[in-house]
Parts: sequence; structure tokens; C-alpha cells
Amino acid sequence: MTFDTLSTFELGDTTVLYQIDRGSSRVGLSLYPTALKSEIAVRRENLADTYAIALVGQGWAPRAYTLDSLVHIKLLGDPYASGFSQGRTMRGSPSNDRFRFEAQDVVRDAPMTEVVTTLVSAEGLRITHRLHWKDGDQAAWITTTFANASSDPVTIEMLTSFSLGGITPFDGADASERLKVHRFRSVWSAEGRLDSQSIEQLHMEPSWHSGTAYSERFGQLGTMPVRGWFPFLAAEDTVAGVLWGAQIAWPGSWQMEVYRKEDLICLSGGLADREFGQWMKTIEPGQEFTAPVALIACGCGDIDDLCQRLTAIDPPRPAALPEIEQGLPIAFNEYCTTWGKPTHDRMIALANRLQGSGVKYVVMDAGWYVSQTDPPGPAHGDWVVKHEAFPEGLEAFAGQLRDMGFIPGIWFEMENTGPGSIAFEMTDHLVKRDGIPMTVDGRRFWDLTDPVANQWIDERVFYLLDRCGFGYIKVDYNETIGVVCDGGESPGEGLRLQAAGVHNLFERLAKRLPDLVIENCASGGHRLEPSMLWRSSMSSFSDAHELLEIPIIGANLHRLMPPRQSQIWATLHPADSDRRLVYSLASTFLGRMCLSGGVDELDERQWGIVLGATALYTQAAPVIKCGRSRITHNLGESWRHPKGWQSLTRISEDGKSALVVAHAFEGAPDAIGITLPNNAAWSIAGQLTSAEPAVLSAGSILTMPLEGDFCGRVVLLRS
Repeated sequence: MTFDTLSTFELGDTTVLYQIDRGSSRVGLSLYPTALKSEIAVRRENLADTYAIALVGQGWAPRAYTLDSLVHIKLLGDPYASGFSQGRTMRGSPSNDRFRFEAQDVVRDAPMTEVVTTLVSAEGLRITHRLHWKDGDQAAWITTTFANASSDPVTIEMLTSFSLGGITPFDGADASERLKVHRFRSVWSAEGRLDSQSIEQLHMEPSWHSGTAYSERFGQLGTMPVRGWFPFLAAEDTVAGVLWGAQIAWPGSWQMEVYRKEDLICLSGGLADREFGQWMKTIEPGQEFTAPVALIACGCGDIDDLCQRLTAIDPPRPAALPEIEQGLPIAFNEYCTTWGKPTHDRMIALANRLQGSGVKYVVMDAGWYVSQTDPPGPAHGDWVVKHEAFPEGLEAFAGQLRDMGFIPGIWFEMENTGPGSIAFEMTDHLVKRDGIPMTVDGRRFWDLTDPVANQWIDERVFYLLDRCGFGYIKVDYNETIGVVCDGGESPGEGLRLQAAGVHNLFERLAKRLPDLVIENCASGGHRLEPSMLWRSSMSSFSDAHELLEIPIIGANLHRLMPPRQSQIWATLHPADSDRRLVYSLASTFLGRMCLSGGVDELDERQWGIVLGATALYTQAAPVIKCGRSRITHNLGESWRHPKGWQSLTRISEDGKSALVVAHAFEGAPDAIGITLPNNAAWSIAGQLTSAEPAVLSAGSILTMPLEGDFCGRVVLLRS
């Protein structure tokens, strides 16, 4: 059984292969490294020569593989998939067989290439699959649109954003003991843990006659898209050394699947479907619906190499970043200083200490607003300034910070309301489930599809930012709506509309205040997915602000987001030893440096360590901004009680600079040795350490002495 090649495209070092089954007119999409084309195996067509099938006899031989469709869809009223699929997957539905290939067009508008593949049904339904590639990128993005040109409404129960088939092309049979699946787990204050399992460990070896559909379906339900899992999935052929991977860009419910029925495995993902997320969407005649964007990549190497391809993509960002962000300015946030009790005087005292330190953003966190209820309660939602804390008002406060040379920042949780606010009782404009306002941990949620709710946010948040002259906003989000809410033709569609409203809210804010620096925070890292990264300057990497595991989290997040957007805190205290200060400060070199804590209470020796760190960070910023990262470590299983050591090496885009960030945990060795890449003759340009300096030998062997458990260091190198 062979399929015709519809088209191939060499995009960077990757070949994109479109195939077509002329009998069914099904179109499939697969990727492989162009350099390995000659290693693609000849596939077996059926299972006739297998032991079990030979015993059955009678000339019956199941097929060994079929062409996976580049889009999977399930329409209400159509039969469901076979192979014991119910409750495990909605892929493989007979709805797919309605659609036949119509056309494929290539649109070239340098530096962009767009491959547009169109599938149509006899009723006038249309699916348009667009693959976008920008010159210089090593990953692509896909948009999938369903259009109803028939005379009747059509209800979708499932529509994928992407589907990649043909994994692996480098084995002619079922690729026994060579396929591995990679995912990233996430929980509060412990984001980004790599989870790698073989296909055999996932119990997804094909059945003896390929009659059963297997799916490892996983995802997240609600409005915290990085809660449990990141929207990321990869497969690796460990023999060929090739990986395929994808991310979903969406702030609401999503799902990913590893699917297998025959020899080959398939990866797909998109919105959480009817089975997984209670989602259905009715498309009226003349209307269309576009699934969330998916990023896809394929390449040789290991998981770090694949992740680099995905995180380095030049994204479809709705608006340009503020110009000031080009230099990766250092931030200070006072939350771990006042713990929710900021005042004008304390903020100015902190700013006085920060002058000349290299800090540019001075951000006031939660607690600056007053409760308007009796008895008082958590008051976010009305955004009325606490007069006793800021007697001259926020405009005077922000103006004083600007006069001191800083960009003033302020915290909002603008999508939620607290019980101490008038807004909490505006139930006609809040999110509901079963007609009842959604209340979670003392919060209610604005209905972002409601014009009144959006106007309230515009007037209370956007206007305040503009009037007072704030140039930075920390947008926090500290609860999730959960699996469903009212507002659509299905419970899951109500939630999807709310998630789309989040996109709209951030885009309106950027349009209203184009120079505003937006920090994306959701109890730390619960919104570290591509679409929110594209709508913000940077994101809070985690809420692990005081913890020993900060460098472990920060390093792992290099695989999932650009470090230039990963804001990492160093919370500093007068009681900290020099070793502890360096440990904390070194962690911030894994992303965007943000200071917190009692900086105005540090003595001169301690403050000198901070100034040395900020000066080195400014030198290292270009490497953090654009480069390639590689993690090496010898760690125990626990993150909360870390043992061993970790080092991250980041090489600049031009290969002429390197940044090494190392941390020792419990049971650390006396020194860490790192071999620097590129076979260059490196020299040390700067260091941050509380131990003996690092030394170079043979031009590329970096030895970093350690002073015991829980110490850190940074080395900046030039070639």
C-alpha cells in the first residue's frame, strides 16, 4: 500500500511532505529532516507474515498502515469511530471521510511561505489547512478553518488544530523499542518537569491485527492552560535521532493525543473536544470557525534541540513589543518586601536604594486598593486607591518614580473581582455556571463577552494606567473558571468564548497603550503557553520566589519559552549570607532578572554583591535574548529537596558569547566541569560567585569550584 506524493517543501532543514490517498482523496501531513531522506525505510504493507495472522490463515492480512488525515473532525450526527474508541479518542471518525481534496496553493510573500490545502464535502462544507513558515525559522505554525457553505447549520464535536502522521518513517514495521513520547508536567511553583516514556511504557504497541485504536489523550480544562501539563507533545525515534513536536497556543481548555492503530503513530491536538472538554460548536450557513494556532517542528538531536526550534520561532504576535524591551531591562517587584502592604513612602525608599543599580522597572504589587464593603474583604475589582497608603494618589506616586528615572509598574488582577468590591455583586456581567455566578476562593470572574464588563475594565484599569503614567502592568490571574461556563451552545463553548475574550482583552490593552510593558502572570506560571507569551513582554516563571528549586524550574523553562520572557525573582534579605545572595541572584540569569525583598535593608557589602550581579546581567542580556540553551545536570528525583548539581550553557546567536549558570544542591561535588561548544578559544569576560573564580583550560574546559551545598555562580565568556 503506497500513497502518492501530493507535494513536498524544503523549509529550512526540514522536508514537509503532503501525501494523498487517491482512493479516499485523504491528504496527510508528515515531516522529516531533509538530510535523512535516504534513510527512510521501505514499509511493510500488511501483516501477512506475522505469526498470529499466519495462524488465522484464510488469506486474510490486515493492513500495516494507513494515511493519517492532516485534519480530524467529528460532526454531530455522524457515526463515531471504531476500534473501541469511545471515551478514549474522537479521532478517526467517519466525518473525516466526507472531505475530499480540492486544491493546494502556495503563497510566497517573503519572508513568509504559506501552503494552503483545501478539503471539501459534497454538502458544501470546507476545511482550509494553512501551514505558515518564515525564512530562518526552524518551526512552522498551522491554522485550521472550518467553513459552512451548505444550507443547514452544522455542529462540530471535535476539530484538530494539527495532526502529524507517519511517525516514524525510519522503520519499516512497528518500530519496536525505539519510540519515546515527551511531555512536560506542571504544578503550582514547580513548572516544566520533563516526562519521557516509551511507547511500550504507555502500553501503545499495536494489537496483533491492528483492530484497536489506542490514544494517550491528555490536556487541561479551564482558564489556566499550564495546570497539570504544558500544551506540548513530542515523539522521538531514538535510533534515528529524530524528534517531532508541537505546541498549542490557547489560554483555555486544550488537548493533545498520541494516537496509534497500526504501525505508525500520529500526534494531534487542539481544543478540548466534546468527550474531553464538553465542547461543541454550531456553525451557521455562511459562517466559519478557526481552531487555535499550533506550532510544529521536526529535527535531529534531542529534546533540547527540538524545544529550541519551537521556542525560537518568530511568532504571529498581534502587536509589537515596546521598544524598551529590546535591552531586557531589570525589574524590581516589592511583593516579597511588603507582602501586600505597599505604601508611597516604602516604595520611594526602595526606589532610592535602587538608583544606579541598573533596575528600570519598579513594580508595586497587590494591596494598593481599598475595600468598599463593610466588613472589608479582598477588594480587587473596583480599583480604588488606598488613600492612607498613597495620600497624594497614584498619579503623584508614579510621577515621582519617573522623575527618579524609573518606569513605574502596578499590579492588577483585572479579569476577577473580590468580595470587598462593588464589582463582586454585578452578577449580570459575571461568569456563570448553571445560571449561578462562578465563585472560587473568594473570586468571581468578569464575563469577557459582555460589553459592560469590558467597559468596566477599560474605565477602571486602562484609564488608570494611562492617567497616572504607569508604563508597566503585572497582570495576575489567581484562579481558574474550571471545565465549563454558561454562554455558548455547549458548556465547553462558553469557556472557549471566555478564553477568546482574554485574547481580546490583552490586545485592546496593547492597542490603547502601545508602549506599556505587559507581564503575564497567573499564580506564577499557569499561563506559560504561546498565545499569552505573544501578547505580553514577559511572564512570571513561577511563584517559587523564595525556594531552593528556583534554578531547576528556571532552567527547565528554557525548553518551553524564550528565556527573554521568563521573569525570575531573586528575593533578597539582610539575613542572607553571601553564598545565599549569589545563589538567588545567579538564578535570574536563567531568564529576566527581577529583584524583590528588603533591598533597602542590605548592608554595603551585600549591596555590592547585588550591584555586581546587575552589572554582569546587563552584559549578559544579549545572550539571554537570543541564543541556544543546553542543560547538563546530575540531580536527584526531588525538586523540593534538591540534590546534586545543575549547569545551563547558553550560546549566543553568533556563537561568540556564552553564558554558564551553575547551581549546587545537597551533596554537591567540589567543582563542576563543563566543556564549552563550538571548539572555540574562550576567555572569561565576567563572573558572579562567592567561591573561588572559575578557570579555563585548553580554551574550552571550564572548571567551576564550589563552596559546598546550595551555592551558585555565573560565568560570561567571549570567543
